[in-house]
Amino acid sequence: MTEQIFEETKNVQEQKEREVEDPELYRLLVPNAEDLPLVPASAIESNFVSYFAPDFMKPGHDQYVYRHPNGLCVIGLAATHVALKEEGGITAIDFNVGKSDRSGLKVTGKRKKNAQHLESNSALCKVCTKDATYIVRCCVKGSLLEVNDRLIKQPELLNTAADREGYIAIIMPKPADWLKVKDSLLGLEEYKKLREVL
Repeated sequence: MTEQIFEETKNVQEQKEREVEDPELYRLLVPNAEDLPLVPASAIESNFVSYFAPDFMKPGHDQYVYRHPNGLCVIGLAATHVALKEEGGITAIDFNVGKSDRSGLKVTGKRKKNAQHLESNSALCKVCTKDATYIVRCCVKGSLLEVNDRLIKQPELLNTAADREGYIAIIMPKPADWLKVKDSLLGLEEYKKLREVL
C-alpha cells in the first residue's frame, strides 16, 4: 500500500515537471501577473449586466437595474440619486405605498404565487431624508418577488452600499416586457458619460 502511494506521488511530480517544460501550456495555466486587473471584478460586474434609468419620472431620480442572466432584475438607487446627495443621507424607508405594504409580500413556489404585478412607474417604496421624501419606482414592468426588508431596520445601507446590500427590490419581468423597457435604459458606460462619473 505504501509503495503504491509513493508511486502515485512520484508520477504526479514527474507530470508537473513535464508541464513546466512545455512553455505554451505553462503560459495558459499560469497567467502573467502584469496582465491581471489591479482590482478583481466584483460579483455585480461578473454576474449582472448594469443598466440605469437616469431622471426616472423626475430630475435627479437616478436608479439602477442589474439584470441577471436568469432574467431577474435587481432595482435600487444609483449613486447619483438626489436623496443620496443630501446632507445626512437617507434616514428611513417605508414600503407602505398606496394600497399595499410591499414589505408584507410573501412569494412562494415555482409559479411565484402572491407576487404583485407592477408597471414600470409603480411605486416600490418611499425613502426619507432629513428634509424630504422621495418615491422609488420599479423602472421595469414585472412581478415583484422580494423587497429588501433589511432596509427597514438599517436604512443606512442605502447610504453606504446602495449598489449591493442596499438594493430595494427584485423583480421578474416577462421577456417581452424586458425587451420593451431595455431600450429606454442606459448601459454602464453611457451612464458614466452622462453623469461624468469615473
